[in-house]
Amino acid sequence: MLDAAARIDWANPRALAQLGLDLAHDRGQPIVNLVRQPEFLRYVEAGDFAASIVVSSGRDARRRLALQLVPFAADQKLLLSRDVTELEAVARMRRDFIANVSHELKTPLTVISGFVETLQDIDVDERQRKRFLQLMQEQAKNMQRLVADLLTLSALESDQNPLHDEPFAVVPLLLALSADAKGLSKGAHEIALDIGEAATIRGSRDELASAFGNLVSNAIRYTPDRGTVTLAWRVDADGTGVFAVTDTGIGIAAEYVPRLTERFYRVDRSRSRATGGTGLGLAIVKHVLLRHQAELEIDSERGKGSTFAVRLPAKRVDRTAVEADAAEAGRAPRRSPLET
Repeated sequence: MLDAAARIDWANPRALAQLGLDLAHDRGQPIVNLVRQPEFLRYVEAGDFAASIVVSSGRDARRRLALQLVPFAADQKLLLSRDVTELEAVARMRRDFIANVSHELKTPLTVISGFVETLQDIDVDERQRKRFLQLMQEQAKNMQRLVADLLTLSALESDQNPLHDEPFAVVPLLLALSADAKGLSKGAHEIALDIGEAATIRGSRDELASAFGNLVSNAIRYTPDRGTVTLAWRVDADGTGVFAVTDTGIGIAAEYVPRLTERFYRVDRSRSRATGGTGLGLAIVKHVLLRHQAELEIDSERGKGSTFAVRLPAKRVDRTAVEADAAEAGRAPRRSPLET
């Protein structure tokens, strides 16, 4: 609460914390002497308090405060302060997401539109026509992959899509992932499979197959020919199940690692597009693991390769179901397509 000269009469504990005030010392002080952001001073001097303004907190520049003055008597005003840091972060993420989706769709749409106009306006020979149609089909597939990944993310984040827990043997899944990896590599890499203790996992087999598959496909895409990609499974002493993918690829500098699971984040945008990625694979991995209370650990060094390890909590790993694993492994394994 402020008097007619905008001096502090009273403040509640939340306001004191947000504005960095001490009522015992600051009572009677002009608010503009303590909240020293220039935009707030202009706001007070202008006298138009119909809307709030957003300023950085004087205590922590990373925090954002929405401030609004509300006159309620001839000689008194109420200063409302609201921490909008998280709201601004969400709004920024939404804007970035829309911009990124638009950017990712712009290139293939431009290519397709350009070839359609060419085919409409110019007579081309059969060889050129087939080439144009092939390029158009490739760009259409890129858009299909992007839309499919966006729908997958939307489903993972939806409150209307509960996790379907079911027990399934891990060995057949690993065998299917290894077979898919060899198909994706087409003989260009050595694919190694290291299965430790067999176990049964409780969770969504399809979602975990998608997450594991994304890690495997990324390893292959970013490992040069004649490199090695190793798929490994183990159960630690505390019962935690660990699925790890290790490659001898290009590696990632340490400063980029914390942002890898952000949507559309790419360390090297040109290289990522060349490998056919949508930029959503690791975001899908993150959301699948969140739904399973699992963690993703990344150990990478530029030029020396990477290890991406999924740690499943012990409550989702049954070490006593080895016989069930063995019985299921004797049947034809279910194949799980690798995501982008």
